[in-house]
Amino acid sequence: MRSNMRLRLKADGRIVELRDGHEVPLVPDMPVVPEPVAVRPGEAEVRDLRRRAQLTQMEFAARLGVPVETIRNWEQGKRMPRGPARALLAVIAHAPETVFAALAPVAADA
Repeated sequence: MRSNMRLRLKADGRIVELRDGHEVPLVPDMPVVPEPVAVRPGEAEVRDLRRRAQLTQMEFAARLGVPVETIRNWEQGKRMPRGPARALLAVIAHAPETVFAALAPVAADA
């Protein structure tokens, strides 16, 4: 994946790349079978997403750019993901590798 990609999350959950002012659908390398996700992911859904990604709470938090306490609160049902976090979790359920690649820190050019 190019390091200078500009990505946009669409309201319907698709991720598109912006190239020369045009949106180009970003297709994962491997076909992904979407799994149903609750409208408001609760503790079981967040935990399931993290486990399917084979990440610890700390790794998942780092990839999402949130404190590990946020992940713990979601998984324990103390808080519910809202707004952008809820949308991001829904997209992760459908295309985790694409999302994690888009969120990865960009290496500085030498």
